[in-house]
Amino acid sequence: MPIKISIIGGGGRVGSNAAYALQLGGIVRGIHLVDANEDLAQGEALDLLHGSSIAADQLITAGPASQAADADVVCITAGSRRKPDESRLDLINRNVSIFKSILEELRTSRLDKNAIIFVVSNPVDILTRLAIEHLGWDPARVMGLGTVLDTARFRSLIAAEMKLPPTQVKAMILGEHGDSMFPAWSTATVAGMSLTKMMDVSKQIDLFKRTQGSGAEVIRRKGGAGYAVGVSIAEVIHAIALDRGAILPVSTRMNGHHGLKGTCLSLPTTVGRGGVVHAHEVELWPKEASSLRASAAALDETWKSLA
Repeated sequence: MPIKISIIGGGGRVGSNAAYALQLGGIVRGIHLVDANEDLAQGEALDLLHGSSIAADQLITAGPASQAADADVVCITAGSRRKPDESRLDLINRNVSIFKSILEELRTSRLDKNAIIFVVSNPVDILTRLAIEHLGWDPARVMGLGTVLDTARFRSLIAAEMKLPPTQVKAMILGEHGDSMFPAWSTATVAGMSLTKMMDVSKQIDLFKRTQGSGAEVIRRKGGAGYAVGVSIAEVIHAIALDRGAILPVSTRMNGHHGLKGTCLSLPTTVGRGGVVHAHEVELWPKEASSLRASAAALDETWKSLA
């Protein structure tokens, strides 16, 4: 059944790039853009509409959050960046305040209880947990982009360094989308062959460090990420729309996985039409399992410190 996507923050770089990726994908039926800057959202929708006769038969609109009431997936990309001399916690509290106001708008709009809330705004793991707890939403119908983008960057950088086909590199970044994320080298393969047997430890460390710094590098060079995050968002939404059962490192609430409970972070997760189908308790090396617990502890500490 064709689905409608509402993108909150659809006038911004991330939201508009996601809309473009969804248009080119041609899978979803409706793309609805919402933004605090209504003219910007209308302009982005009009630009997409102008290409619809070439790209896909879709209903492309812009309008207030109230028009998201019948959306099958609400993708939230709105948020602000850190100001000069602003602490990470100050930024988190500011984005939490923005996010709560968005959630209240959705509540007022009487969003369908079967809708899936897909969080992209940062800090994504904290805001994914907030969406569940603030709205009392079914945790199976709430997920964050988590480390899907980090994983895409990681695979692409490995492929470029090793001269491998990017789509055949299977390697994941897990845990927090942030400072405590870690690479799961134990599961990393290309065409079924172990990647750790194809490169030395120093190269592994270098590739992960480059992945960690990728977002900051893109921001420094062009002002912000857009294309890669756009296709990452589309990958998750297409998995929902097609009930694909794709296994992706989205951020979901832990319910005893690796001894963790309540925290939202990224593990390999089956994604389908109902949202979160199953978060897998993947076998990790001892060092990786320790990194996962440290990631959860860091997120729990941040959660407790919120204003």
